Amino acid sequence: MNAAHDASRVVALVPAAGRGVRLGEAMPKAFVPIGGSPMLTLAVDGLIASGVVDRIVIIAPAELVRHAESALPAGFPADVVAGGAERIDSVRAGLAAAPEATHVLVHDAARALTPPSLIARVVAELRAGYPAVVPGVPVADTIKSVDSRQTVTGTPDRAGLRAIQTPQGFEAQLLREAYALDVPATDDAGLVERLGARVRVIPGDTMAFKITTPLDLRLANALLADRPVPDAVS
Repeated sequence: MNAAHDASRVVALVPAAGRGVRLGEAMPKAFVPIGGSPMLTLAVDGLIASGVVDRIVIIAPAELVRHAESALPAGFPADVVAGGAERIDSVRAGLAAAPEATHVLVHDAARALTPPSLIARVVAELRAGYPAVVPGVPVADTIKSVDSRQTVTGTPDRAGLRAIQTPQGFEAQLLREAYALDVPATDDAGLVERLGARVRVIPGDTMAFKITTPLDLRLANALLADRPVPDAVS
């Protein structure tokens, strides 16, 4: 924890209640090990190593709250709360557990290899005055829009497209107002966009990929084997 940055309070919410059906494992995705450590533990370690997070709130399935507590680092302010049926319910529970936050990061446990330097850059942009900041990487594949008959209806210019990663960062009050709308969205930035807020996109990192499929899991294990020491931010 960096007590010298300013008077702001950065709280990172880590939803860890997803079942991860596509991963093909017998346990919830956040608890699947990579290199001997659960994804959740690696994600939390990265947040701490960034040096810009004051507190972490993990949102886990109700029956796994005690298990998730094993991922809590000794000596660092962190808590586990029970999540809801959907991700939006879990993030809402995390927000309720962080009333002191001036800024909030929402970070997927499944992006377990996210570099601490990327987390620090998101927070730096928030402190520079941007109300909503998300990392994104250019889209490599050609994208097609299709109709219900799977017929192509258009080909958007991929130069203007970004695949969005986490952590997504927000002024806390903005995110609370967005969640008060109680409308569906595929990510947290999508909710604040509904309020008319401008979302800043910064360059993401290929290491912040989401571990979703068995192939992703194999890649993560291979990458972790080549990265024995986290890139802590000084």
